[in-house]
Amino acid sequence: MTRSPSVVSRRITGTIFFSESIFSAALIATVTLLSVNASLLSGTDTLAGLPTTLGLVGRATLAVPMGWLMDRSGRRTGMVLGYSMGVLGMVTGILAVQTFSFVLLCVSTAIIGVNNATSQQARFVAAEVWPPHQRARIIGFIVFAGTVGAVGGPLLVAPTSALAVQLGFEPNAGPYLLGVGLLAISALTVMVFLRPDPLRFGKQFDTPSLDAEGNELASRPMRAIFANHTVQLAVASMVVGQLVMTLIMVITPVHMHHANHSNGEISLVFMAHTLGMFGFAFLTGWLIGQLGALPMIAFGAAVLVISSVMVAVAANLLALVVALFLLGLGWSFCFVAGSSLLTSALHPTERGRVQGANDTLVALASGAGSLSTGAIFASGGMIAIGAVGLGITLVFVAAAAWLNQQRRLPAVEAR
Repeated sequence: MTRSPSVVSRRITGTIFFSESIFSAALIATVTLLSVNASLLSGTDTLAGLPTTLGLVGRATLAVPMGWLMDRSGRRTGMVLGYSMGVLGMVTGILAVQTFSFVLLCVSTAIIGVNNATSQQARFVAAEVWPPHQRARIIGFIVFAGTVGAVGGPLLVAPTSALAVQLGFEPNAGPYLLGVGLLAISALTVMVFLRPDPLRFGKQFDTPSLDAEGNELASRPMRAIFANHTVQLAVASMVVGQLVMTLIMVITPVHMHHANHSNGEISLVFMAHTLGMFGFAFLTGWLIGQLGALPMIAFGAAVLVISSVMVAVAANLLALVVALFLLGLGWSFCFVAGSSLLTSALHPTERGRVQGANDTLVALASGAGSLSTGAIFASGGMIAIGAVGLGITLVFVAAAAWLNQQRRLPAVEAR
């Protein structure tokens, strides 16, 4: 008996949600102790951020090749390879902690960054097996999977560290031991249940691009794709949202430490931020389906403006909680809506490599935000951080208005 597309779509989406949930738990569990491990293994706090930067480099460098592989060999092949690389990265992390090798720790984060590049494609893979009007909701649903890691990852650090000691390992190897098991489960789950391949199955939901004679067009070159104003707007919304979010998020603990806030208060602020990022992503996807991607990008920019102003003037813990929650929510609006808009602008055979290029730009935005925020904070405190965040967002608003106008011109001229 032939199964209906909705049954297959639900199975594929559920498979990706499950695999991404446990991937996020494994990733955040290791990230929780990453700077501590870096400081211990290198012998200096100065290099504490280097492994994180190398993880971003790995993610940015391999995002386009992984996207190309997914377009050529299928989504399942790319995702299984990505999770398998994650297992290798976790094993390398165990070796790094056991042998007290800072070099191996850096290699581990770079390899895990490759897995992260694949993970960033998951929301697009799930979306392409649904009709266009449902894709925003599905993208939000997959982004929501990050909530599992945001909540569960840190909670797993203590018990896995205790388990590591019982097994004869260093305590800080615990999260990596957990990661090996979880990512192996992710790889196996995708290998078994991500069938038929979403690349092939999803083509039934897209209208082929045709030329004047009615022949299906081949995939466009990257230059032509990125010359499209819709693609430019979609990518800009994700890049700017990521840049502003990273700029403010990374430095907030330092600001709170200088203001004599406790670790518990810092954790509370980050819990609120994470809730804003992931906790409402499913609702964000639904709102995009109701209102459209462009209004939600506009709402996201407005929320980032409010957050930037609040961060600059926040005088107490409650104000910081609200500001960081709004920062995460503004990122979620821009990220989910931009992802939906980008998916709608691409042919199935173009998606992997273009979405990979997009993820490279997003990763570079993360790197730029994390590398520059310290210098900006040193020059003018949180007022300078808020001002830069506000300025970047306002420039994006002006650019987005122009791009949207350019998108509409062909339709107007055709009338």
